[in-house]
Amino acid sequence: MGGRGPKRELAEKIAGEITLSDDPGATLRKWRTDFDVSQTDLATELDVSSSVISDYESGRRESPGIGVVGRLVEGLLSIDECRGGDRIRQYGRVLSAGFESDVVYDLREYATSMPLVKLYDDIDATEITTGSTDRISGHTVIDSIGAITRLSSEEFFRLYGQSTNRALVFTGVTRGEAVAVALRVVNPTPNAVILHGIEEEDLWEHAADLARIDGYSLAVTTAPLEEMLDHLVTIE
Repeated sequence: MGGRGPKRELAEKIAGEITLSDDPGATLRKWRTDFDVSQTDLATELDVSSSVISDYESGRRESPGIGVVGRLVEGLLSIDECRGGDRIRQYGRVLSAGFESDVVYDLREYATSMPLVKLYDDIDATEITTGSTDRISGHTVIDSIGAITRLSSEEFFRLYGQSTNRALVFTGVTRGEAVAVALRVVNPTPNAVILHGIEEEDLWEHAADLARIDGYSLAVTTAPLEEMLDHLVTIE
């Protein structure tokens, strides 16, 4: 990381992605929507008309040069800072843990431990199996396919952040089989595993049994991803 903070790291990451993208406008739009910033808000921040932002994103304007990309990125980050800097802190945690933000969406340590049931209520999760402990001190939100296909067992363990006393939230789940099997080879296991995007009836038939054997709470949720991340970002 060197001496640079998360804001600078994130600015360079976003600018690099936009500049190197085959479709810079679509990549700009992805980051703008990820920061929950409207075209109008970004245009106001940069003192340009909203049609300028729209034209860049749609490809009607020539791909922005590095100078323009820099201004666009700084605009997004400035808006986030004015709102309290949640997105910058979120990505800072992920980047400082050494992960790409398309594999880990959020990695957070709480100031104090909290009841697991509160987290489940916040993200509309249904518990399938009760674990051996009912409190957590953090969470990590993970793209399940990205994590399983791209992370080594050592990197997988780093998903725990500072403590295994946390919930691992796996997104993009279809049955939960791959997650349950992957967790069998990682020791120790987290306090809780939440499978996102799946209904209870679609869960792999052996997932609950493996959770009981390994002692973690297993839950499912179908809450919209962005809505879930917005809830999680407010936990301190």
